[in-house]
Amino acid sequence: MTNPIISKVEDKTLTLERIFKAPRELVFQAFTQAEHLKHWWGPRGWSMPVCHVDFRVGGVWHYCMKCEAKSQGDFYGMESWGKGVYSEIQAPEKIVYTDYFSDADGNIAETMPATICTLTFLEVEGGTKVINVSEYAEAESLKQVLDMGMLQGITETWDRLGEHLESVQ
Repeated sequence: MTNPIISKVEDKTLTLERIFKAPRELVFQAFTQAEHLKHWWGPRGWSMPVCHVDFRVGGVWHYCMKCEAKSQGDFYGMESWGKGVYSEIQAPEKIVYTDYFSDADGNIAETMPATICTLTFLEVEGGTKVINVSEYAEAESLKQVLDMGMLQGITETWDRLGEHLESVQ
């Protein structure tokens, strides 16, 4: 299994790091191709019934996560829509995109914080280190998503990524 996430919160920035036991090209593909993303994106008990990826600068990743686990109580049946807009791509080293909460039509949820995400993929002994730097407009926006359980969600999501990478190698 993969190692735990290392996280650091500084003012309005959240940095996450984790090493995955897989080649960098495969880890990069897992973050950029719908056929990979639909298998691991989202916390445990959530599926991804919608995943459209236009992976190019200016392109959009529009997706829906849906809670399928009755054990998650009020969340069961809930849909969470998101939209990413790519601003920089250096395959297979780096992706920069702005992540938004959205609706099914891709309209941005103005009341929810947007995030500028910078993903870096580094070859290391035994696999690939992923560094995810998420920058918010203000510290309060970061606190808002942390209070929503984002850190647990991303930990479960990256656990699922590790499992997915093992299954496709």
